[in-house]
Amino acid sequence: MNNLSVEAPVPLTACRDGSDQVEPPGIEQKASKLVTEPETNSQTKNQTDRQTADQLRLAITRTARRLRQEAGGGLSPTVIATLASIERNKVVTPGELARIEGVQRPTMTRAIHRLAEAGLIERNQDPEDGRSSLISLSGEGHRYLVEHRSRKSAWLANLIEEMPQEDADTLARAAEILSSALESHRTGEFSLPAEGNILSGGPVPDHREGS
Repeated sequence: MNNLSVEAPVPLTACRDGSDQVEPPGIEQKASKLVTEPETNSQTKNQTDRQTADQLRLAITRTARRLRQEAGGGLSPTVIATLASIERNKVVTPGELARIEGVQRPTMTRAIHRLAEAGLIERNQDPEDGRSSLISLSGEGHRYLVEHRSRKSAWLANLIEEMPQEDADTLARAAEILSSALESHRTGEFSLPAEGNILSGGPVPDHREGS
């Protein structure tokens, strides 16, 4: 007996005149590819954005650490940040400073005490609340911040001078872009993965706006 091969039926499509027309092969596969390509491209972009964020975070963290080391001055980052907040707000109470810096009142009390010991702030009794005080920057505190920032800027300037001009221009543009982004987005605006997911190594979802 001869072996007969049975071919799969070729899909037909109806024509306007009622006759059948063979459907070109591969249309369904092409349509499926068109549907999946945008999703694949989006996933690739998300992964690239995440890698860029990791690289940028590491670079910023290392730069901030080096700047603190180069500036010196003997004060902790928390104390220096408190001094800068006093400068920005002119006159402020301890409670207001704690809220601005996002720390507990005892932590802020210690920072204020350290600044007062160094002669960098002035404390006066609050006329509206005898239990509180009004804190402002002293002349010595102003000079300290000027010198502190000058040492940081000088270190960065030396670093940039050693770069090729093209890299220096790129860095300047990056500073503009990052500053603009920080001004246009509020703290806490983006939802973040739960701390438990990060510590347990669980999946980190994409949290870009609109996802």
